[in-house]
This record gives sequence, structure tokens and C-alpha cells, in this order.
Amino acid sequence: MSSASFDFDTVTDRHGTWCTQWDYVADRFGSADLLPFTISDMDFPAAPCILDALQKRLQHGVLGYSRWHHDDFLGAVANWYQQRFNSQIDTDMVVYGPSVIYMVAQLIRQWSQPGDGVVTFTPAYDAFFKVVDGNQRQMLASPLIKNGNDWSLNAEHLESLLAQPACSLLLLCSPHNPTGKVWTREELTLIAELCERHNVRVISDEIHMDMVWGENQHTPWNEVARGEWALLTSGSKSFNIPALTGAYGLISHKAQRETYLHQLKACDGLSSPAVLAVHAHVAAYHHGEPWLDALREYLQANLHYVADQLNAAFPQLNWQPPQSTYLAWIDLRPLGLDDKQLQKELIEHQKVAIMPGYTYGEEGNGFLRLNVGCPRSKVEAGVQALIRAIKNLQQ
Repeated sequence: MSSASFDFDTVTDRHGTWCTQWDYVADRFGSADLLPFTISDMDFPAAPCILDALQKRLQHGVLGYSRWHHDDFLGAVANWYQQRFNSQIDTDMVVYGPSVIYMVAQLIRQWSQPGDGVVTFTPAYDAFFKVVDGNQRQMLASPLIKNGNDWSLNAEHLESLLAQPACSLLLLCSPHNPTGKVWTREELTLIAELCERHNVRVISDEIHMDMVWGENQHTPWNEVARGEWALLTSGSKSFNIPALTGAYGLISHKAQRETYLHQLKACDGLSSPAVLAVHAHVAAYHHGEPWLDALREYLQANLHYVADQLNAAFPQLNWQPPQSTYLAWIDLRPLGLDDKQLQKELIEHQKVAIMPGYTYGEEGNGFLRLNVGCPRSKVEAGVQALIRAIKNLQQ
């Protein structure tokens, strides 16, 4: 279905809604009057089928304790995996949680000890650094290699990290944030083999799984997995419902699932899910495909606009849209800019907030992460502000 069938152009004012991206932009950027392209949520209302399901539930009026372990929810998840990825999942493996990062943190504590090493590919989603450090584990960085507009892993370096005696886990982001890399089945198979060889468990964060572009295809971890593993995800990125707080995952081994759920319920007291999140996922996974496909078309057009404008202004960049996500990971290194000076120009003079690449680790130096999950008019304003900022620094 064409994006013209749904309205993604109308601007929704998010000010005054306790919105992290808009109302609290000063927390990270020091100024409140900025146009933000930051945290990875979108400026679009949720899919109509979700809003209809939520309205129906609210009209019932009773918002009591609830459950997620039922055929409506499990069947919706299984339907989505079959429909979108041609993957048969074992619904006995499904677990629930308030967010993907909460579940990551829980499994880090369950599957490793303080001081243990956790391998991840860098540059990395900044919450990965925080959750590893916050749980007193050691981040073992495996830098991705940039080849033109593609990213690849260094298998030899990866294995050297996995072979370290204190290495317990590999924390995978698939598709990868911030680079937008889509892991091939061959790459994932190699990673699975190396982790099995060195007895390293895998936690795969697949929250961007529905935002894969062109001929690239997302391969869920369960398709290649070996040993003990967990696949964690949510409809929150795809359908813009993170405020509902709901995520789910697959944990391979029964004993590990039981330990996770015991920790969730008995230790952390999280025995009842947010019922609106359960309703939203059921509606999205049964009825949201037309809206999502239209959204995907719109987001890809936004990314191509960024490429066209940047490359027209600075041909030496030759920037191409990522393989996945609505996050434009822009390599500005050919321009030889100072990252801090660029941020100063963007914030103080252009009045825009764009995530600096160094947020995502040392390998992010020289990059920007621009969120294009918004109406085209906002993308245009942000890209033109970025172009002006660069030109001002070049004078």
C-alpha cells in the first residue's frame, strides 16, 4: 500500500506531552528551543488499528491486572514472524518484559558475573554501554569496519574477544544501531558458530527488525542460533508505541526462561504487563501491516532526500541511506570537521539537536545520527540546518 493512503505529512505538535525528544531536549543539548532529531522514536501518531484497539479497551473502562501469556498475544507474535520473516517460532520460548533494555539488563545479570566481559560491535547504541557498565560488567568492543557505504565485522578480532576466559556474553544489535547494518545470514551463522565454540551466550536486540530497506533481509537470531541465546524485541520502534512499555523475546532453554520469569515476578515484582501494550501488539501484528508498509515507503523517501541534499552540497561525502532503521548515520569525516565545533554551531546558531557520533563510542567520532522518523517538512529543516552549519564551519 502506498504511503499516500496514510497521512505522514501532517505535523503533530508534541510539545507539552512530557515528550523526551521535544520537551526534554535541554537535558542532553543544554538548550530547550531546538528542533530535535535525537532519540529514536517517531513524530507520527501510532497506526490507526492500534489507536482503535486502545480506544475500544479504554471504553471498557476497567484497567485491572492482566496477563500476556495467552493465545491472543502469542498467536499475534507467531503470525508476525511467519508473515514478515518466514520464520516459525516456538511460542513456548516467548517471555515478556517492560522494555528490551530492561530484558537485556536482566539477562546480563542472569548470565554473567560482575567483572565479566560482554562483547558488542561498535559504534554501539549508547544504552549498551550504560547497561553493561551499570551492571559492573566490562564492555569488549569489536569495531565494525567501514568499506565504502558498507560495514563488516572483523571475525579474527571478534574471536579473540570471545576467547577471553572472562567473556560470558555477546550483545548483538540486529539490525545494527547506529550504522543501520543488516547482518547477512552468513555473518550471523559465523557469529553463532564462534559463540558456540567459546561457550558464549548471545543476547540479540532486534527492535529495528521491521525497518530493513531494499533487497536487504532481516534474519531473526532463532534462524541461526546455537547453544543458549535470547532474542529480544518489541513493536515499539515499528509502530511508535514505546510509551506503552512492552517488549517480548525468545529464550532458548526452558530453565533459563524459568529463571528469567522468576526474577521478573518474584524478585522485581513485575507480574502484570501494561495491558494497553499487549492490546497494541495484538492489533499491530494482525492488522498493522498496511500502515507499516506505507510508513516504510515514507521513511525511505526521507532517507533519500537526506542523501540527495547532502551529496549535492558536499559531493565528497557520497553518503548513501543505511540498510535499515530511520536513523541516518552520516559519515562527515571527509570534510575534516571538529565534532565539538559542529555541535556548537548546530545548537547555538542553527537551533537543531542532532546526535553526535561520539555518543556511540570512539568509533562514532566524525559521524552524526539524524532521526528521520518525522514529516518531510521537519527533515528538510534539519538537513538544511546541517548544511548551513557545515558551510559556516568551512568559511
